[in-house]
Amino acid sequence: MKPKVLILFAPGINRDGDLSVAFQQAGAETEIQPLNVLRQSRLEWMQYQILALPGGFSYADALGAGKLWALDLQVYFKEEMQRFVAAGKPVIGICNGFQALVKSGVLPGENGEGQAPTATLTFNQGGHFECRWVHLQPQSQLCVWTRGIETTIDCPIAHGEGNFQLADETKLADLEQNGQIALRYLKPDGSSANGVYPYNPNGSLSDIAGICNPQGNVLGLMPHPEDHIFEFQNPKRATRSNHSGLVLFKNGVQYAQQS
Repeated sequence: MKPKVLILFAPGINRDGDLSVAFQQAGAETEIQPLNVLRQSRLEWMQYQILALPGGFSYADALGAGKLWALDLQVYFKEEMQRFVAAGKPVIGICNGFQALVKSGVLPGENGEGQAPTATLTFNQGGHFECRWVHLQPQSQLCVWTRGIETTIDCPIAHGEGNFQLADETKLADLEQNGQIALRYLKPDGSSANGVYPYNPNGSLSDIAGICNPQGNVLGLMPHPEDHIFEFQNPKRATRSNHSGLVLFKNGVQYAQQS
């Protein structure tokens, strides 16, 4: 049977349709549910096999990117999120969805109840919105979304606050050792971005484009793999290898089918 994906929709989100198509292409069924509907209904999240938080500008980023969405997750859906994550089911948050997962404490995932967040996604180092294509290297064998991927991934970014930073940079070694750094930015030739703009487009610590939780089932990333699912979406498809983002979604769907 095809796994069912619950796609959360907050006001201002604009990538829910793209994300739905990506999961359908990967072999899943999808259902987009607005948060205000979920608050009023008795919909059981655990009937779904995958949870997805798409990108966009939730609540117009009024208090910072993803902050109000994070408050929704903490106040109205805390139990549902905790149960879904603890069950080991695959969860993905892209761009604004990543910001919401970080600012609600779901990622990186090691901070306990009542503790201050250990990471954030803040303003791009260049001080302006970035919209460009990037190259990604899947890093983690712990993360169910990136496990076993041997190719790089090309996809676009579109964000003003994608600069991943830790409250304590010494904790970077812990993320490395735990296998929680899921994706890093690369130069076009496949070498490390080394913090160099525009290959690392936002100044993220250690070229981090995505991280997972210690269990490996929750992935958050700033780039938009759902916007490079078909070959025609790559503007440089004639001159560049066409490594789409579909492989990430296939991994998540296959893991859900096997769980």
